[in-house]
Amino acid sequence: MGESPQRILLTGATGYIGGRLLKALERTGHVVRCLARQPAFLRSRVGPHTEIVAGDVLNPASLDVALQRVDTAYYLVHSMGAAGAFEAQDRQAAHNFGRAARQAGVQRLIYLGGLGDSTGPLSSHLRSRQEVGHILRASGVQTIELRASIVIGSGSLSFEMIRALVERLPVMLTPRWVSVQSQPIAITDLLAYLTDALELRCTGNQVFEIGGADRVSYRELMQEYARQRGVRRWMLCVPVLTPRLSSLWLGLVTPLYARVGRKLVESLRHPTIVQDDSALQQFAIRPVGVSEAIAQALRNEDRELAESRWSDALSMAGPLRTWGGVRFGPRLIDSRTVRVPVSPAVAFRPILRIGGEVGWYYGDWLWQLRGFLDLLFGGVGMRRGRPHPDLLKVGDTLDCWRVEAIEPDRLLRLQAEMKLPGRAWLEFVVEGDEHQATIRQTASFDPRGLLGLVYWYGVYPLHQLVFAGMLRGIAAAGGRT
Repeated sequence: MGESPQRILLTGATGYIGGRLLKALERTGHVVRCLARQPAFLRSRVGPHTEIVAGDVLNPASLDVALQRVDTAYYLVHSMGAAGAFEAQDRQAAHNFGRAARQAGVQRLIYLGGLGDSTGPLSSHLRSRQEVGHILRASGVQTIELRASIVIGSGSLSFEMIRALVERLPVMLTPRWVSVQSQPIAITDLLAYLTDALELRCTGNQVFEIGGADRVSYRELMQEYARQRGVRRWMLCVPVLTPRLSSLWLGLVTPLYARVGRKLVESLRHPTIVQDDSALQQFAIRPVGVSEAIAQALRNEDRELAESRWSDALSMAGPLRTWGGVRFGPRLIDSRTVRVPVSPAVAFRPILRIGGEVGWYYGDWLWQLRGFLDLLFGGVGMRRGRPHPDLLKVGDTLDCWRVEAIEPDRLLRLQAEMKLPGRAWLEFVVEGDEHQATIRQTASFDPRGLLGLVYWYGVYPLHQLVFAGMLRGIAAAGGRT
């Protein structure tokens, strides 16, 4: 492929793996272009030299522009979170993309598929992933397909499921699939394979099975996570748990949407291990084992809200714009959005002035009551105000909060310093163009034990009142600015 900078098209950049790969590609010095159905969701995440084009793999006309003057295209698209006939959507999308890539003169496609024995039984999800690889290889464009099993990384779907189960359930009634063998791979090793595939010297189409150094079951993964977290967990196998019942069970105690959980469970019922070691011969990468992969993920735990997550994929939640009480890993999330007919800079001004003399835009007496109760328990209360009425910087106090991160006209994240059975954050993100801005307000809570969960659900009705009113007040103040 040569060593000069390549022109790369990345699909799936709003997803977990695509978001991480975007950062890795930007560091390589190649020219990166992202395809996005809603470019506004990506603008704040890309580097200054990365291009964003609007398009959809189900809309062939939009792909012609996106693929112009592209050397290599990454295909990280699948419809696992879609309702209905996701296999048909995946099939049509792959046909559209392969045809458009051939017509545009793309030299190489790099596709991330799913590991599984194609000669044996496969879940509908894994079968679709492998069918997509076949379609891309048949397009006439050289295709490198990397087939991976479970991805271990802070924020990945599989890891969040493991973490939620272990953190929340001292005793687990587990279905049979927890004993099925898999070959998990660390997100860092997966990204290394994806980036190294750019310069891989090979001819024709190639399929590489990639995995970590260990073959383990989901039970062993959970046991290793528990060991590193220093907790004891008991697992009792219940063979009568069907995939549907398992998915409903997962939906109650993990961050999975029910339809995603069912497709994941169906995939976990079949072994996903490497049978062809040609990847170790063609790539210089030597993947780490399960213990190190989990250790890496735990070290990144506090960064997960700032990094991409599996839940960032727009297809996962469909068109929903509000999350209430949703779990992301160990954290509980209350998030909502509002649109205002002003630029992001104008919409951000009321957020920059929040607290102190201006107040919290709704229910200030409730905030004062919360501060009084905090003082009774030895906390800081609401008496500290803010150092300046119009300016904020990292480390500033803001009533019962402290500024953890701030980006001009885009982001403000506050960490709570009140007495709580856990850790809490309040974040505002503003995106859009000069005509319309979208404000997302997210309250997140990392509960400490059962008391933390009781606290969250006890105050949840007030959250619905106060945070919704606050966002309306901010929107109204932005419209008057």
